[in-house]
Amino acid sequence: MCNSSEILHFEFDVDGENFTSAGTASEHLKNTLKQLGLPSQIIRKAGIAMYEGEINMVIHAKGGKAVISILPEKVRIELVDQGPGIPDIELAMQEGYSTAPDSIRNLGFGAGMGLSNMKKYADYMEIKSEVGKGTTVILEVNYPVQS
Repeated sequence: MCNSSEILHFEFDVDGENFTSAGTASEHLKNTLKQLGLPSQIIRKAGIAMYEGEINMVIHAKGGKAVISILPEKVRIELVDQGPGIPDIELAMQEGYSTAPDSIRNLGFGAGMGLSNMKKYADYMEIKSEVGKGTTVILEVNYPVQS
């Protein structure tokens, strides 16, 4: 378990429209959490939430930046892009709602589960978005309370 008061911090540039490199940050995160000895359910939750964020940035925003902080009590993921923004966050949070073009859907992506899966696997999620300027998503996955 991560007992140190030190913070691990790393950043990834997510390459837009490059599905081959999508998942690099989430893979790095999962491997780091394994090395720290965190429980598998924490690794799984953080990995899925991170991957969904990466894919969303590739599909909708032509890339962005993922900033990951591993704290003693949680994993914090900040996803920042300068994409088109989300005009209706409540609508975008609905399972199955997607603005992905058919070309992306034909690749097996864009099913409208990204944001809802991020919310499902994170213990905390915040979305800030401005149309024409971009979106910031903050995700947190908490570690189990030590007794």
